[in-house]
Amino acid sequence: MKRLEIQELFSRYAEGERDFETISLDDANLFEASLQGINFSDSTLQKAYLPYANLSQATMPRSQLQQIELSNARLNQANLLNANLQCGRLVRADLSFANLQGADLSDADLSGANLYCADLRQAKLCRANLSRVDLRQANLSGANLSGATLFRASGAELDGAIVDAFTTYPDGHRE
Repeated sequence: MKRLEIQELFSRYAEGERDFETISLDDANLFEASLQGINFSDSTLQKAYLPYANLSQATMPRSQLQQIELSNARLNQANLLNANLQCGRLVRADLSFANLQGADLSDADLSGANLYCADLRQAKLCRANLSRVDLRQANLSGANLSGATLFRASGAELDGAIVDAFTTYPDGHRE
């Protein structure tokens, strides 16, 4: 996997290139980066710093994004199929219409995030913070919500989702 310098990324993106598959941007500071439609398939951005970034319609399947900072980022219509976002911070991130099918969001903080119409089938959301999340029309079939907190989440349709005694429901109760 090739390590890419941030300035090279911005330069190539400005020239119209969008395909940055299998690159490494671990620990990169991409604060407020505007990278709509970028292809980071099979890339690694572990511990990268991207708050307020615009990654709308980004293609990032199978990417390694552990401990990434994506608070207030725009990821609407992004493809994060089977991406690893363990321990990521996605506070108030816009993930509307995103494909998070099979993604690992265990121990991630998504509080206040917009997951309207997101595809979360088979996603791992164990111990994730989903407080105040918009889950209207989100598909949670087969999603593992064991130990997750959904306090004050709106529109959560949990039929078909995996829950346990440690899952906190939108109204604050546990089973």
